[in-house]
This record gives sequence, structure tokens and C-alpha cells, in this order.
Amino acid sequence: MRKLKQAVTLTIFLSLVLAVNFGWAQTQKPAEPAKAAEAQDWKFHDIVDVEFVMQHVTIPQQEDVMLIDSRPKRAKYDKGHIPMAVSIPHTQFDKMVAKLPKNKNALLIYYCQGLK
Repeated sequence: MRKLKQAVTLTIFLSLVLAVNFGWAQTQKPAEPAKAAEAQDWKFHDIVDVEFVMQHVTIPQQEDVMLIDSRPKRAKYDKGHIPMAVSIPHTQFDKMVAKLPKNKNALLIYYCQGLK
């Protein structure tokens, strides 16, 4: 009787494992690289270094360049930011798009706190 219970338990366990594995295999679709790249393309083009920023952010500020501080305004921006940077917190971006340049070809340089 004990061997029968073990065999039934093992069979049920293996059946569940197979069902879960086949279920995942059926529901996961491989990402299409071209569509994934297109979807991400609008978010940013490059991660740049300080030298790049220094070449484009000058005094007086160029009309076709905007430096955007995407950190929370009161918690971070107000305590210190790069001169000429405009505060457009990432959480408020949709509400503050009017602050962006009218020239759609302008260079937008975003900075944030980064990862800790």
C-alpha cells in the first residue's frame, strides 16, 4: 500500500511539473527583435558621458539643446542641480511636455540620480 501511495504521489508530481512546463512553453512567445527595438527606440538613443554633455551644454545655452533633470523636484532638484537644467520629473513628464522645445529635432539630454 505504501509503494502504491508513493507511485501515485510521484505520478501526480511529475504530471504537474510537465503541465506547468508545457503551459509556459505554449504561452511564451519569442520577442521579435525588430519590433522590440522599434518599441524602445523612442525612449532614448544613447547613454552618454560627461564629455558629450560638456560639448553640447554651453553658456550661453544653445537653442537646440535642452538639459533635463528628471529627478523629483523638491527632494532632489531643489537641493542641487546642473545649471541651466530644466526640472521635468519623470513622474510628471506627461503633464510637463509643454516645457520641451518646439523644435522636435532639438537635442534633449536627460539626467537622473541613477541606480544605487
